[in-house]
Amino acid sequence: MASRIAIVGGGFSGTALAVQLLQRRPECEVVLIERSGRFGQGLAYSTDCDAHVLNVRAERMSAVRDHPDHFTRWLADTGRAADPDRFVQRREYGRYVADWLAEAERDAPGRLTRVEAEVVNLGRDAGGWTLALADGTALGADAVALALGNFAPLTPEVDGLGPKTPAYVADPWAPGVLDGLAPDAEVLLVGAGLTMVDVLLKLERTGWRGHALAVSRHGLLPHSHDAHQIHVHAPPPPQARLSAALRDFRRRAAERPWGELMDELRPHVQAMWTRLSEAERGRFLRHLRPWWDVHRHRLAPEVAAHVEELLADGRLEVAAGRLARVSTDDGRVSVEWRPRGERTFRRSAVDLVVNCTGPAFDLTRARDPLVRALLAGGLVRPDRLKTGFDVDLNGRPLDAAGRPTPGLYAVGPLTRAAFWEIVAVPDIRSQAATLADLMIEAPATAEG
Repeated sequence: MASRIAIVGGGFSGTALAVQLLQRRPECEVVLIERSGRFGQGLAYSTDCDAHVLNVRAERMSAVRDHPDHFTRWLADTGRAADPDRFVQRREYGRYVADWLAEAERDAPGRLTRVEAEVVNLGRDAGGWTLALADGTALGADAVALALGNFAPLTPEVDGLGPKTPAYVADPWAPGVLDGLAPDAEVLLVGAGLTMVDVLLKLERTGWRGHALAVSRHGLLPHSHDAHQIHVHAPPPPQARLSAALRDFRRRAAERPWGELMDELRPHVQAMWTRLSEAERGRFLRHLRPWWDVHRHRLAPEVAAHVEELLADGRLEVAAGRLARVSTDDGRVSVEWRPRGERTFRRSAVDLVVNCTGPAFDLTRARDPLVRALLAGGLVRPDRLKTGFDVDLNGRPLDAAGRPTPGLYAVGPLTRAAFWEIVAVPDIRSQAATLADLMIEAPATAEG
């Protein structure tokens, strides 16, 4: 039985697992390691922009699986508006998760250790795990859970575009990278999804009032939640193959609001994904994923309305196409791009290019030093479709030979390859509860 468990990553995934471990087994000691020092918040919920709101109604954001009103009760108890249909500011949700962790810590005195550090490698022997830190020190544990969240976006492979290209923002979530832009600046946004919308909102809060061109392969914008949508109960999961299930969905969408159908499908996505063959998963990623993303990951109604205003005012233009070449001239950036379906290229002169392609999936290109070390050491491997770690259905990463490594686990988006739908709070909170039981009941790690 693992008595000392180290969790690498203190965002929602790592916090949810830590709370579950503290609450379920009094003999378990938890070491929660977060390089930013923002325990419980992670990247998504530590934003300082008040325009960044959740993409899900408050009533569905409880961190506690068996208490669906846990979040709305926290809102009421802390003097905030507790409307279950409200789309709450993300930083408020970050405070909620941090309070949830603090409460679990108070109820388990001396059993949670918070460490502000960066883990750069893992080692294993008969005595357990050693976690090497960036400052040269090390920590020991019986078991390790990787809760690294989403990785920074990868720079698109475009001639002349690289991390050091002037007036290029490779990671829009890096602190301060969007500050100081001239109010009338021309901006090119590479991508048209949720990250693009977040960047627009952040730029506006800095005083920017210029024009933005968003270019993505398909030119698809995220859809809006229906503010008046009824609450649905999930029917039995579809049993048909992917193509047949898609045809059935389209048929029913002609008769009922598609948002209701998506919400009915929502609880069954993981089960459906696990039934797909690798070939079917590949077809989904190649052909259906863009449409899945814009229908599944929707905007809060007020945010969607603001995006529509920007489009109507001409301040935002969204185009389907591909970038071909980037060059700089007299402090500005010249971008050549080809609209989808056309042979001729267009040229746009902008003051800033922002990578809005969203989180990186391909671990082989990840810049995270721990991931690179784990891959090099053969402790983990990417799945063949390059959507995350190759893991089994218990969340255990597979090593280079395809075997689970004793005492090593993963939680959250890292396990996307096995479950696909594992980025939202309801999925992660359930996974954390299941994984907590597995980690506690498993024998302590041993060399082998």
